[in-house]
Amino acid sequence: MNRRVSTRNASVQVWQAYLNNRTKRHRDGRFLVQGVRPITQAIANDWPLETLLYRLGTPDLSAWARELLDTSEVPQVGLVPELMAELGEKSTGIPEVVAVAMSRQPELDTFEPGEPGEDAPIVVVFDRPNSPGNLGTLIRSADAFGASGVIVTGHGADQFDPQAVRASTGSLFAMPVLRAAGAAQVLEFRDRQVARGIPTRIIGTDERAPHAIFDHDLTEATILVIGNETSGMSTAWQEACDDLVFIPMGGTASSLGAPSAAAIALYEISRQRRTFAR
Repeated sequence: MNRRVSTRNASVQVWQAYLNNRTKRHRDGRFLVQGVRPITQAIANDWPLETLLYRLGTPDLSAWARELLDTSEVPQVGLVPELMAELGEKSTGIPEVVAVAMSRQPELDTFEPGEPGEDAPIVVVFDRPNSPGNLGTLIRSADAFGASGVIVTGHGADQFDPQAVRASTGSLFAMPVLRAAGAAQVLEFRDRQVARGIPTRIIGTDERAPHAIFDHDLTEATILVIGNETSGMSTAWQEACDDLVFIPMGGTASSLGAPSAAAIALYEISRQRRTFAR
């Protein structure tokens, strides 16, 4: 199906709502994907797409956009530039293509990363993230360093917010992102992993922790907990963690941002495992 739209009809209003209305995204099970790499990764990972929206008029579409539209079996809708502009980020100009994607929400109760006797899986927990951009960046880092999944706890940022999707640069479509109410559910997940024969420890990052991260053995299966950007790690999470570690810093900065802390911790886990494997 391929149709053209030049007026702000009911469908356009629904798509616009997915930009800023989390309740609407959740209720409809739909969200928008903007940008070449996120759309490309969604297709490469067989993520279900409902519609490809594309820009009508001049200038001509790029070779990437033309090939995408020519080869995809996803229904397509052409929008006049004025309408496409309202579905993109103001800083990047009028987008060529925006995808309307269907939400996937894997359940933590059935999440079973890794196999006994094989590589020890890494799962990252981000507690109550404030910023969709920070959440997307953390998902990207988790993907880059080989994590098996990201668990978002509490009523934090939505991974299907357009800012999170774009900041993940497509990693959202390559790995599970799960939701949990809090530490209790993650502890249950850890216990299930242990029962499966995968010894797993919960490691939290906290500036007041007693041990530097590079002094701690991180070669076992690990659940890495990153605290809230504003308030840090909650008391409940400090009690849930088997160990707390800090990232040594110099300079005048009082703390690292959550995505940076996650990337450094994930790198250290990766470094230790490469060293151990030699």
